[in-house]
Amino acid sequence: MRVLITGASGFVGYHFIEALREVCPASTELIATAKTAEGDVEGLDITDRGAIDSAIARYRPSHVMHLAGIAAVPAAASAPDVTWRVHLNGTLNLARAILEIVPDCFLINAGSGLIYGASAKSGQLLDEDTLLAPLDDYSASKAAADLALGALAPQGLKCIRMRPFNHFGPRQSEQFVATAFATQIARIEAGLVEPVIRVGNLAAARDFLDVRDVAAAYALAVVKSNAIVPGTILNLASGEARRIDDLLNALLSLSTVPIRVEEDPARLRPSDLPRIVGDAKKARDLLGWSPVHSFDKTLTEVLADCRSRLHEA
Repeated sequence: MRVLITGASGFVGYHFIEALREVCPASTELIATAKTAEGDVEGLDITDRGAIDSAIARYRPSHVMHLAGIAAVPAAASAPDVTWRVHLNGTLNLARAILEIVPDCFLINAGSGLIYGASAKSGQLLDEDTLLAPLDDYSASKAAADLALGALAPQGLKCIRMRPFNHFGPRQSEQFVATAFATQIARIEAGLVEPVIRVGNLAAARDFLDVRDVAAAYALAVVKSNAIVPGTILNLASGEARRIDDLLNALLSLSTVPIRVEEDPARLRPSDLPRIVGDAKKARDLLGWSPVHSFDKTLTEVLADCRSRLHEA
């Protein structure tokens, strides 16, 4: 088995490689790629069709784990043209190269539960049959790529469309809520800033997963790909909605100093949905997967990681 990974140097990429090594034979070959080459990671721009064709022809992978993308919603909003080029065109470049050069290769695509968007207003669990109703460039471009892969499956593309809900953990960027709070706490504890955390919409509830649980599901999709019908969609979710204020309060309880919380109007996102929670029954049935990491323990690890990174800076 030979697995080519896009976006390997990103937050999820690191954890996916660890997860894959746990479930794959030692003989499995991993080809780690990212837009910028670094160490053992080969440079590969997924928006460059020629570069994609060359890499697929050279390595002839049995599986491609597609993780490359614009990681955060604000980053996507600030550069919408780039976001669409990466998410849609980049994904299609991979899919078409696989179809033309190595049609027996499996493509496992890391999508997003955010593509359900406005459908979450129902307040119900979101399963794979829920209508896609994205609300921004990030989720719309992810939805377009997901649908494009689904349309290519009848043409022979062996794809598995993963839709993970919010995931967090050590090594994540502070563009994401748990790490943003934890980083602020670490800076306050170090005496670098005043003891105040400025926040946005704390009433929103989201379905949070440990990134290592998400990475484990991706690894299982690789090893069980032969038993999965091409085009299959798999939500990755805990099935439990957690309010942002509960997340913040849990982190504050771990702080070594008293901290004040203030609402910042600039951080209130008008498109926020009150509750987003997913149904991952299909992933349990097809992959034998379920989350195993404790939410509270992961928060503790996130804060410890932020403290460590601050001290190393």
